[in-house]
Amino acid sequence: MTGRRNKRRLMSEINVVPYIDVMLVLLIIFMVTAPLLSQGVKVNLPNASAKPLDLKANETPVVLTVTADGRYYLNIGAHPDQPIDAQLVMTTVTAVLKLRPETHVVVRGDKDARYDSVLRGMTLLQAAGAASVGLETNPNDVPRVEITGKT
Repeated sequence: MTGRRNKRRLMSEINVVPYIDVMLVLLIIFMVTAPLLSQGVKVNLPNASAKPLDLKANETPVVLTVTADGRYYLNIGAHPDQPIDAQLVMTTVTAVLKLRPETHVVVRGDKDARYDSVLRGMTLLQAAGAASVGLETNPNDVPRVEITGKT
């Protein structure tokens, strides 16, 4: 064994098959979970032409939903699809606004909801520390009204 050297060549290629497998698994996971994330409380929003909020890429606003029967739902917390009482709305929103005071706060009021239910929801949010509260509307099929000076 004099001078016998191991003449193996190093393999310089990357095996991409495991990466493709991982990507396909992730794609399937996202395809299955995406519809589950968009579920929420169904409300019939009123139509209005309003300017949308200027949200940053990862910013999620606090949304208080008021249904036609006057129940409240909050998009944050353990069960966003369960109705909550007014005290829990105030406690939860106060905690969120203490952690992130720049968070936008929005009310999604069903167009068939009583005015006082939506107004009470807005009052709860302001009492919880929200400096301003927006109203979510449906921008589709808004009739244009032209105002003229003639009477």
